[in-house]
Amino acid sequence: MHFIFDLDGTICFKGKPISPAITRALQQLEEAGHRIVFASARPIRDMLPVLPKPFHNGTLIGGNGALISKNGTITFSQAFSPAIVESLMSTLHEHQATYLIDGEWDYSYTGRADHPILTNLDPHRLAKNIPISEHPSIVKLLILSAVEKESLLEKLGEMDIILHLHAQEDVIDCSPKGIHKHAALTHLNITDYIAFGNDANDITMFEGARHAVMIGDHQALRPHCTESIPYTTEIEEDIIAKLMELSDAFASERVTS
Repeated sequence: MHFIFDLDGTICFKGKPISPAITRALQQLEEAGHRIVFASARPIRDMLPVLPKPFHNGTLIGGNGALISKNGTITFSQAFSPAIVESLMSTLHEHQATYLIDGEWDYSYTGRADHPILTNLDPHRLAKNIPISEHPSIVKLLILSAVEKESLLEKLGEMDIILHLHAQEDVIDCSPKGIHKHAALTHLNITDYIAFGNDANDITMFEGARHAVMIGDHQALRPHCTESIPYTTEIEEDIIAKLMELSDAFASERVTS
């Protein structure tokens, strides 16, 4: 069986790498014949610092599905069209917005120097902060601040893009049309899987899953989960126990190719 894992708030917490205990549990899943895929809102570049090195060459879905990496190489990317980029930049300028833009690898950042997002932005200095004009393509946009935000949202809603609002971080997440985690899994021909997630950007992934485990309690995600694990001081132990339970439950459905 394929096991698909979101990262932040699901199997890694507060921007820290996946713990040794959860790493061992993931390795046990593989030893039992299951396959692991990580699917995150982070670009591939920013997934690597929180993943144990043995998983760096595995199957990674980044940018909510805009990027796919296998064997250490980006094999798929879906970018905004030039016309959409032009509309986005005009709207951002009009609303004096600050943002984080991701290309396939490098990025453009205009937020404040102490913004919390910098904790997770390229901590290993694997990429460069470059002008927007130097990106061959743009796959993701995070709007960090703006004036007249409600008006901004209305204008973004009229564009042919995907929007996710992250209230806890107070950011607006924009992706190319048709980009989401389930679309990336379909591109990979993964149609039968178990999913772990914690946020609205996991909804499509949960909708396509055989079994979906919600970590915490997100109102929009709740209707799409099979079961949930609440955030407690024993959250990692509870996740590991669930992994072992599901590994045994789906032991006859090992992936052989």
